Amino acid sequence: MKVLTAIGARPQFIKAAPVSEALANAGVRELLVHSGQHYDQGMSQVFFDELGMREPDVNLAAGSGSHAEQTAKMLVGFEQVIERERPDVVIVHGDTNSTLAAALAAVKLQVKLAHNEAGLRSFNRSMPEEHNRVLTDHCADLLFCPTQAALERLGREGITSGVHVIGDVMYDACLRFGRLATARSRIIERLKLQPASYLLSTLHRPYNVDSSERLSSILRAFGRIGEPIVLPQHPRLALRIREHALAVPDNVKLIDPVGYLDMAMLEQHARLILTDSGGVQKEAYFYGVPCLTVRPETEWRETVAAGWNRLVDADEEAIVHAARERFWPDERPDLFGDGRSAERLVALLQ
Repeated sequence: MKVLTAIGARPQFIKAAPVSEALANAGVRELLVHSGQHYDQGMSQVFFDELGMREPDVNLAAGSGSHAEQTAKMLVGFEQVIERERPDVVIVHGDTNSTLAAALAAVKLQVKLAHNEAGLRSFNRSMPEEHNRVLTDHCADLLFCPTQAALERLGREGITSGVHVIGDVMYDACLRFGRLATARSRIIERLKLQPASYLLSTLHRPYNVDSSERLSSILRAFGRIGEPIVLPQHPRLALRIREHALAVPDNVKLIDPVGYLDMAMLEQHARLILTDSGGVQKEAYFYGVPCLTVRPETEWRETVAAGWNRLVDADEEAIVHAARERFWPDERPDLFGDGRSAERLVALLQ
């Protein structure tokens, strides 16, 4: 069997790492194709270095651009590679433009498509990721769901063939690399932090950072919280803070983007996480750290139902109130599998 794995953005590198290892252990030949959607050291190469992933066989070097421009470049590139290599199956992860481009290229060339992390829905149609994940699910031949709820959502959309609940491969990565982070990362000492004495935030969604009003509201809330808040700067966030000439509160420590191991350490030892990232919401849950999601909705509704994730949108008062409240329960249900999701995925492929 020959598998082509499409990756392109940092969440996909994390998801692909345990799957690539499982493919290698099963003797499956994998062609790793990087779209180049994330391309700088802090957003791309550091993940390959830290996760022990081999270098991609092909890098399409699509780079940045509008959604149409970027997706079109990647679609052409993936089509050329798939046509040349003729894999038995194309694996796509998550919901980025890279995901959709590779999915469309595969189905147009009548190559079987497997979607890992299928069945997620935020029901926010203004999010590009929502369209990417819906379209990819409806293209796929094999749909690997992280939870039973994801499978049930697909059923309500009429997708019942080739659907499997395997657990979450990001949990596989968390179990393995979380321990590695503890052994190797020194970011807590480097930033002079004390465990459970700081908050951690990530912000990158366009509807948060591109809006001066929303971003200002979030930053004002951070200032009112008063506790130290570590905020790794996604390139988009850094640009918008400069463009909007926004004041960053003194208690907010802006740092450069960090690699996976440093991020895992920051997540594990934070008192509270505030984020608009889907992946970080999950990682907060994995590590048993309460999370405030600065969005009006989430694709990870299970974490909200479990009480460990609260939706606060960009509402200044809601953010401040929730940050000062102990809103999470003592119990944390096992929602995302047992850390062997990648093995199940490969077994189903075979």
